[in-house]
Amino acid sequence: MALLDNFRMDGKVAVITGAGKGIGAAIARAFAEVGADVVLGARTEADLKAVAADVEAMGSRALVVPTDVMDPEQLERLPAMAMDAFGRIDILVNNAGGFPPKPVAQTTGKEFVGAFRFNVATAFDLSRISAPLMVESAGEGAILNISSIAGHKPTPCFAAYGTAKGALSLLTQELAQEFAPKVRVNAIAVGSTKTDALNTVLTPEIEQTMVDLTPMGRLGEVEDIALGALYLCSPAASYVTGDILGVNGGLERLNMQMPRAFGGMG
Repeated sequence: MALLDNFRMDGKVAVITGAGKGIGAAIARAFAEVGADVVLGARTEADLKAVAADVEAMGSRALVVPTDVMDPEQLERLPAMAMDAFGRIDILVNNAGGFPPKPVAQTTGKEFVGAFRFNVATAFDLSRISAPLMVESAGEGAILNISSIAGHKPTPCFAAYGTAKGALSLLTQELAQEFAPKVRVNAIAVGSTKTDALNTVLTPEIEQTMVDLTPMGRLGEVEDIALGALYLCSPAASYVTGDILGVNGGLERLNMQMPRAFGGMG
């Protein structure tokens, strides 16, 4: 077998959350391009249908499952519907998550816990449910968590998001130990990536500052993250588990400049 064949996913089924736009949609398209069928979960059905059309145009199958991962019943339904439709799950991508930059003094305890639940607890629950299904249906599997450089590079105004992503990265390593050798679990620590979420805070001046602070001299594209996901979830990474892959342009600190609580910039 040629080495590049290890990046193929023919016959595999991938469940992806937050799949309607941005990173999740790019991962779905990448997986379809190498032969995988995809189960698309997100809140907005119209977005999911647009991604599904792209997937089907590549010759792969797509199942649209409108899903709010914060609703326990909807979250549990996602892997169940994947099994009903395709009879197997090979890959789970926990991509849904996020929380905007916000000073600690303006972040309520409820919001802090909510950020943790959105970014960590939902990934825990989907992994807990999906890993046994992978082993039962396919004999093995791969789980990928979309984490962030904010999870290990502290900066002002990222206490809620950064703490949650730091926990997600540690959860990745914990699950990798527990699920080995049958199910591999890895994460990607993304940097500033051009998505609708980032665009809500970007101005030309902010973007230029962020580019200047990034060693690779540009912001990330969703395809950059998708290529990392393709590697970690494909047979090419069959000896990789518990790893946090940085896809962030070489950042050693966050490139979004935010004010400290009592004066100065972070």
